[in-house]
Amino acid sequence: MIPTDFSPASYQDQLREKVRRITADFSAFSLPDIQIFSSPEKHYRMRAEFRVWHEKERTDYVMFTQDEFKRPYPIHEFPVGSALMNNLMPRLLAEINSDELLRHKLYQVEFLTTRSGEALVTLIYHKALGDDWIARVRTLKTALKIDIVGRSRKQRLLVERDHVIERLTVAGREYQYQQVEASFTQPNAKVCESMLGWAVEHSKEIGGDLLELYCGNGNFTLPLSQNFDKVLATEVSKTSVESALFNIAANKINNIQIARMSSEEFSQAMDGVREFNRLRHINLADYNFTSIFVDPPRAGLDPHTTSITQRFDNIIYISCNPDTLRENLKIITQTHTIKAFAIFDQFPYTHHVECGVVLQKK
Repeated sequence: MIPTDFSPASYQDQLREKVRRITADFSAFSLPDIQIFSSPEKHYRMRAEFRVWHEKERTDYVMFTQDEFKRPYPIHEFPVGSALMNNLMPRLLAEINSDELLRHKLYQVEFLTTRSGEALVTLIYHKALGDDWIARVRTLKTALKIDIVGRSRKQRLLVERDHVIERLTVAGREYQYQQVEASFTQPNAKVCESMLGWAVEHSKEIGGDLLELYCGNGNFTLPLSQNFDKVLATEVSKTSVESALFNIAANKINNIQIARMSSEEFSQAMDGVREFNRLRHINLADYNFTSIFVDPPRAGLDPHTTSITQRFDNIIYISCNPDTLRENLKIITQTHTIKAFAIFDQFPYTHHVECGVVLQKK
């Protein structure tokens, strides 16, 4: 959706208001100077999804009003989307409108783009997709220079690849990331680079080994690994684990191991409550953990994981929800001191904001 407050001319004012709100919300803590990482004012979203609306012989991308009526309105331009996305949108729509095979019962279109110039489009239908559709889409793939995935009920058809390769530069080194269709990736690539650089900068000189919970496709894992002897990272999603392993190999990093399990399960393993076959290739006794990195979902850290986190000398916490971060910090600051605090404007023109905190044991 285009944010309702989208106005590049007022972006800095809106960012200042976020900073004011976060400063007030965390006033109970002794915060150091807050580092602020802004977003590009336009073309910052690398992924987006649109419903399509069929009106007689015409199909358009649409979004819906947020009032009680949920009325569709056509999207003719999408200034928050990447430049590549904006280039592709009208060209793809022209192809859809000129071919009934592509158009018929098309329900939704999803774009995944990269700063490195790759794009993947997912076409979602309310009909079965056959060989004729695949043949047509192969032509479309060549014409638009994109990868395409087709989805319908109980179908997922690939036209060659189901992913793109993003390239991000952190602390002077370029990292490549496999980003898979329908899997989580950071939507704002520029701010993502800022987050990665901040985490790397604030973990220098720590040494020892790092435990990471919620590692996803290895977004933070890869660049952080340069600051630690060994890294053990956990992730529950099978698709994300596979991408993380791909990314570790592609970037030729040899000090990372991945365990496919939830943070709650790993906490149980650390406490000896349960044994897990998924950890049989890892000997926890081999690690000298000095630090933990967490990037939890919006619900924040559960109480048991919070208590596990407090055992580490150093904590790096990335949060997509300041409310749950604040509640977690009420507990964590009983044992740790906040050494650094950052605001990352991942979602301009909305109330959402991401924060980063570095804590050190008292």
